[in-house]
Amino acid sequence: MTAAPADPRAAARAIDALRRGWVVAINQTRVLAIETADDQRLAAFDPETHADILLAGSRAATLKLTNQRDAADPDRPVTVARVAWLDLPAARALADPATDLAHPLQGPFRAVETNDPKAAAAALELARLAGILPAFFIATQGDTDTTVTLADIAAYDSSDRLEIVARARLPVEACESAEIVAFRSPETTSEHVALILGKPDGTTPLVRLHSECLTGDVLSSLKCDCGPQLHAALAEIAASGWGILLYLRQEGRGIGLINKLRAYELQDQGFDTVDANLRLGFAIDARDFGVAGRMLSLLGQSCIRLLTNNPAKVAGLAASGITVVERVSHSVPPNPHNEKYLATKRDRTGHQL
Repeated sequence: MTAAPADPRAAARAIDALRRGWVVAINQTRVLAIETADDQRLAAFDPETHADILLAGSRAATLKLTNQRDAADPDRPVTVARVAWLDLPAARALADPATDLAHPLQGPFRAVETNDPKAAAAALELARLAGILPAFFIATQGDTDTTVTLADIAAYDSSDRLEIVARARLPVEACESAEIVAFRSPETTSEHVALILGKPDGTTPLVRLHSECLTGDVLSSLKCDCGPQLHAALAEIAASGWGILLYLRQEGRGIGLINKLRAYELQDQGFDTVDANLRLGFAIDARDFGVAGRMLSLLGQSCIRLLTNNPAKVAGLAASGITVVERVSHSVPPNPHNEKYLATKRDRTGHQL
């Protein structure tokens, strides 16, 4: 039998359903997001209170489940057996590491076999795309509001679906002859943009990949270096003759604004940016630099000079067919609020500062 073609719109519906607290089925696995569930929906989903709880492996490690069954692998989803006292408030405390200090004696918990690890991993990916905590009640029987397959999710998140949808002249402070180009895929709600500064003259453009940071770019947060990096990059690209700034809608290294603010809360408790992401149940960096490669290809640029201190960006572009002929160092002075953040980038994520 020929498999049905992938339907990215099914993934879009599933993401919307999770944000609304509705039940989603991935293959034969039904999930209800802990963050957006309520007592009535949980009772309808699991009337006999038998539904186990699905967590990311890194979150399970925080809960001392690393010596049990599949929890030994931090990249593998972990299923926690449901017990009588594990109601919705307790499940939310289990899901949200920001409450760990308020609930220091959680457990004991028991990891059990995950019936469909691929479907479970897909559920965690859907949570990231939806910007919610990667934690679910999980079951195999019952009704569902929407159904999605692994192929649907892969197609939804494919950079190959990006297309140019609009472009216009946009004079900016760094360059009055700039042009802005907007990119979008048919299913996603995020629009990435490119700002072309100066006129292409046949030379290799200087390019900066800048991931969206509302707190730094707009609110001038001192916790990171994003705002100063953005403005310094615009000035440097303009001074180089011509180039492109790609503004990628991948807030919080791909985990979304709300989860980034949760990571900030964990940082206030003493964790660095890497450990904060892991405690939440996300990857250290969940960004897809293939998006940037697709944007450059659509702009007709396959060979660039890259303004970055992050080797992962060079590798990500290379994997998408973009040749980086030169890495141009890019840094701004630290301040007392972001010194630890910059040290973590240098020491734990390989930034060449």
